[in-house]
Amino acid sequence: MARQYIDIDTLKFLLYNVHNLQEVLDQARFKDYDLGSVELFINATKDFSDKELYPYFQEMDAHAAYFEDGEIIVHPQVREYMKKGGEMGLIAALFDYEVGGLQMPSMVVTAATYLQETANNHLPGYIGLTLGAAELIVHFGNEDLKETFVPKMLTGAWGGTMCLTEPQAGSSLSDIVTTAEPDGDSYKISGQKIFISGGDYQGVENIVHLVLARIKGAPAGTKGISLFVVPKNRSDDQGNLISNDVATLGDFQKMGQKGYCTTHLSFGDKNDCEGWLVGEANLGLKYMFMMMNGARIGVGRGAAAIAMAAYQASLAYAKERPQGRSLTSSGKKDVSQEQTLIINHPDVKRMLLLQKVISEGALSLVLLSSKYQDLSVTHPDAEVREKYHNLLEMLTPIAKTYPSEMGSVSVSNGLQVLGGYGFCSDFILQQYHRDIRIFPIYEGTTGIQSLDLLGRKVTMNNGIGLQLLSAEIMDTIKQASAHEELASYAKTLGNKLELVQQVLKFLIPFAQKGNYERFLSDATVFMEFFGNIIIGWLWLDMAVNAKNALKAEDNKYPRDFYLSKIHAMKFYYKYELSKTSALAEILLNEEVLTIDRDHKIFN
Repeated sequence: MARQYIDIDTLKFLLYNVHNLQEVLDQARFKDYDLGSVELFINATKDFSDKELYPYFQEMDAHAAYFEDGEIIVHPQVREYMKKGGEMGLIAALFDYEVGGLQMPSMVVTAATYLQETANNHLPGYIGLTLGAAELIVHFGNEDLKETFVPKMLTGAWGGTMCLTEPQAGSSLSDIVTTAEPDGDSYKISGQKIFISGGDYQGVENIVHLVLARIKGAPAGTKGISLFVVPKNRSDDQGNLISNDVATLGDFQKMGQKGYCTTHLSFGDKNDCEGWLVGEANLGLKYMFMMMNGARIGVGRGAAAIAMAAYQASLAYAKERPQGRSLTSSGKKDVSQEQTLIINHPDVKRMLLLQKVISEGALSLVLLSSKYQDLSVTHPDAEVREKYHNLLEMLTPIAKTYPSEMGSVSVSNGLQVLGGYGFCSDFILQQYHRDIRIFPIYEGTTGIQSLDLLGRKVTMNNGIGLQLLSAEIMDTIKQASAHEELASYAKTLGNKLELVQQVLKFLIPFAQKGNYERFLSDATVFMEFFGNIIIGWLWLDMAVNAKNALKAEDNKYPRDFYLSKIHAMKFYYKYELSKTSALAEILLNEEVLTIDRDHKIFN
């Protein structure tokens, strides 16, 4: 049975050609891998997704996770997925050989996870959180913590979570009140955490929570937050698992991603919840952000995957659905003609092309971010590692935000392609529409990512990240200028870079004068403006690669495949990149309308 949830050729084109995976495989850490072995892994993951993920996607939506008798009941496929995913190495893939990992590049793991998420976005989070929690223990935990928890997590026998949010403290982590009191070699943990994805389910023997808490007497604010390993069950003196006083109070019933449980947890109601400090006291937020930065790219990857799956579904529908007739040269419809397929209507083509440029552009952004992640830690030259670290810092908030925000727009257009059927549960677009809406909220809202981009990343180290990113863009502009068909688009992108400088020249003086509220008041507008330009760069890069392949008569993909990339780039520049002029007009407007305290603006 054909699985119309992904364009595998586009994934491989971006992975191998546009972003040159070979450059990452050339690093010493990955000497055991070549393009052939990566291809086998990607194809095996596609086969796994066809059999173990996609068939359960709609079923998991129809039969949502729920709370009953103190437990979260999830779809039985969660257990199968954790077991078989562990056996395939999907959890262990990123880790060193020394801890039982496969030592794969982040680029490859990102591609494989994306593939799974296009098939069923409800399941991969269970593995993703387990991977992230294990990664924190490996990096910052002592040997005892590593030996106790990591092996079982990497096989999928035990799950993992990150526990940050509390009822009174969402994004404001400085306000958390969960406490940790020294108790011999461990700590007594007490408090509540909410919105904990994968926080409790029967698919694993144990769940290892990474919990942010305050040791009694610690400094106020974020400087007094520590990180603890707090398992649902702990081992007794005989090595048997016993309850660790972690209670599940409920599961949040959501509009989407219903098969991916989201729990409310309570720690220490009976004063018998033990936690073990990870690393040093009061450095918990620093440690957690290592996981969160990767998680933010992961959120972008998940949104990009949903956008791609929705595009494939609406494209397939448009190729089959007859309705209306093409206009004749007189501008009238000839009712004697047979109905035409809706894909032949210009407005439907516009919506489909919008889905294409958003979903494929978002995937390109996520893969490039993972490449920077690989090279920032594996390249032998320290200066080069620092370069890629700075580039990664710049792209991370965009990689989280653009796929999430524009992916929602893309899926909404896909639903519109189906018309009334798109709103009906018999068709899958409405599920994608519901599922993707959480992604602009996951792991720091769009507003928070925008503050990070403009307030921290653009200005960090005297703007070195922006300078490096501009240099990368200019390199693509230079390559595109060598092709007559692409030269005008290269010039347009160069003009947009100049527009970025104009906007920053206007905004940064506010920060220099200490008026940070004014500086950041339109940070979300800047995110949309700058993210749009970054995707324009990535589409020009795709067009350059397609043009080079056509010139070289490369037949790895059909000629129409390459031509479609060039056409999509042109569409993006006409319909999307042009919007940055209006956004710049907003950013350069001196009138301030969102920080007026002199009178009430809401009646």
